[in-house]
Amino acid sequence: MTAISSYLSAGLKNAGVFSALWLCAHSAFALEWDMREGVTDMSQRIQTLHQLSLGICIVLSIIVFGTIFYTLFAHHRSRRSKAADFHENTLVELIWTVIPILILVGMAIPATSTLIDIEDNSDADLTVLITASQWKWHYHYVEADFGFYSNLSTPQAQIDNLEPKDENYLLEVDKPLVLPTHKKVRFLTTSKDVIHSWWVPDFAVKQDAIPGYINEAWTRVGQSGVYRGQCTELCGKGHAFMPVVVEVKPEAEFDSWIEQQRLAIALASETAVADRNKTWSMAELLPRGEEVFLEHCATCHQPGGLGQAGRYPALAGSPITTGAIEKHIDRVMNGKADTEMQAWAPQLSDLDLAAVMTYERNAWGNNTADLIQPLTVYLTR
Repeated sequence: MTAISSYLSAGLKNAGVFSALWLCAHSAFALEWDMREGVTDMSQRIQTLHQLSLGICIVLSIIVFGTIFYTLFAHHRSRRSKAADFHENTLVELIWTVIPILILVGMAIPATSTLIDIEDNSDADLTVLITASQWKWHYHYVEADFGFYSNLSTPQAQIDNLEPKDENYLLEVDKPLVLPTHKKVRFLTTSKDVIHSWWVPDFAVKQDAIPGYINEAWTRVGQSGVYRGQCTELCGKGHAFMPVVVEVKPEAEFDSWIEQQRLAIALASETAVADRNKTWSMAELLPRGEEVFLEHCATCHQPGGLGQAGRYPALAGSPITTGAIEKHIDRVMNGKADTEMQAWAPQLSDLDLAAVMTYERNAWGNNTADLIQPLTVYLTR
């Protein structure tokens, strides 16, 4: 029993280590080397659980390995010590059964409470449907009934190492997701093609986007700012070029932004009607088509239309871009099943679609002299 008492005494002394670790968890050292806490209550609760679990594991490791090393040293054969005889000792059995149970229960209670709250998506003030595709995000505000695509905006010259990289290299988009402060936001995630994963570490939200399924998550952000994340599921060639950017605004600014978007949508609708009623010239469509192609199509088909090793077919001399116009329009607008060629009809305006197809039919030596009008695209939808 003397040995048992010494082990328990050593354990109590080492318990002070846990207190020291708990204090260190909030020190400058922890802030530099540990995971950042995030900006939501949930992210901070998860961080606290992480620190608690890590601290317990470290303390137990110190006690267990300390006991092992002490035993190896103190009871080595060279010291001719006599081993303590406590075979089938009821007290020992109770100690090494009850203490682990208490530790596990102590860890399970806060962890279970946090998990239950993580899954509580009820009573949301705002719902956003997040749809992933290769390689961009589409955000749809369910209550306001409008949405938009969010594309990587890092210049191609930076990606090709032709220009210095900015601070937010590959973590910048043309249109960020905009959310209000202090409101519970419910995220619905799904995918059009392969499995993606929407992740913003500052919110402690990481949810897979799976074709044919709707997954749920939520957040409530207490402070305005810009928060960045990425797709964290390997989703193909452009996986590294699929950032997430969320701009959180004060409630009044968010409400004003919603109204601005509605006005912009109405204006875009009027502009689309005017574009369809106009007959466009080749000189007008080609520069616009080249701009659209370089922004949306060149990643796969290359700026020169040469494609990539059979995986992404060449457009120069292609039967699609030099053949029947109807097939070309169908391929660009509706995509091709079981390939990474996505449908562009929901993503681009009639004018942009007409311009990019006109450009493809007259660039890289195709020279078909075909001119596709926005009205033709509109009537094909």
